[in-house]
Amino acid sequence: MNRPSLYGLTLDQLTAWLGERGHKKSRAAQVWDWLYRKRVTDFAEMTDVHADCVKVLAESFDITTLREHTKQQSADGTVKLLLQLQDGNLIETVLMRHKFGLSVCVTTQVGCNIGCSFCASGLIKKSRDLSSGEIVGQLMKVQQHLDQAGQGEKVSHIVVMGIGEPFDNFENLVDFLTVVKDHKGLAIGARHITVSTSGLADKIYEFTDRSLQVNLAISLHAPNDELRTRIMKINRAIPIEKLMKAVDYYLEKTNRRITLEYILLKDVNDRKEHALELAELIGDKRKPLANVNLIPYNPVDEHSQYQRSAQESILAFYDTLKKQGVSVSVRLEHGADIDAACGQLRSKQLKEEAAPEGATSA
Repeated sequence: MNRPSLYGLTLDQLTAWLGERGHKKSRAAQVWDWLYRKRVTDFAEMTDVHADCVKVLAESFDITTLREHTKQQSADGTVKLLLQLQDGNLIETVLMRHKFGLSVCVTTQVGCNIGCSFCASGLIKKSRDLSSGEIVGQLMKVQQHLDQAGQGEKVSHIVVMGIGEPFDNFENLVDFLTVVKDHKGLAIGARHITVSTSGLADKIYEFTDRSLQVNLAISLHAPNDELRTRIMKINRAIPIEKLMKAVDYYLEKTNRRITLEYILLKDVNDRKEHALELAELIGDKRKPLANVNLIPYNPVDEHSQYQRSAQESILAFYDTLKKQGVSVSVRLEHGADIDAACGQLRSKQLKEEAAPEGATSA
């Protein structure tokens, strides 16, 4: 029988779980240290933990439930891992190198139901949420990859922008954030963590009220309802006005900056009129705390109706926003020589596995 990952428990949850089985509080702290400071992969390596404690943990949990299926490494140092879950499903995790440190992009669901018409992640519909242990496990796989390289490198930043909608798996997301922020473990600062949502307004309110202190990014991608509904079906249920009210609540209560993500699609949402409309949507009230992150599109075979905007169009869009007083940046691309789009490696692998023997996938 499959056992859950021990990574799925926060320190408080682990302390309570062991306490219910007669183990003192200090045992949980010892186990936590072995998991996240020493980063062992086998219970037998927890040499200073009481044998009875190790035994009950090993009978109830695995340390990790993920297996590396495929690894791609880019010339720029980006590493994309295709990881297999206990049930055979595949997910993607990406390590990216920046001047400011090492960032890992984690996945929160198997597939995605948001239905963005340009996105590789949504090609396979959601079959289930990931457990908090499966989300933490992705980060630990990457950190162990770094440990094995022997350069003393450590993951410093996390972006929750992989396959799936994080706010559609809210409680497991919160447990994941609690684990990775814990100062007794990985101790990744809240300001080094960003969660991206396609715009689940109710969860933005709840996220705000939880005071998690991590950064928030909104996948906006269009400045008006007609266009956003055309490329993101979620806008039918949560139109821009409702979404921006939730954004305003976040800004007013936290006084923290927010990122508005905007993928540029050639001749779809990349014209000057769209930039001007986006600037008007942000407005003077939101400008001090809003940053637009322009994202060059990575074409996906199954979404051939969309193409990458020309470089001059990207620069013109950027300049238009700047002239309107909007804070704007262009996302630095990573892994251009591998399956760059989120979900692309997984989609390709599933197509290959489904192809008849002797056939090749497109």
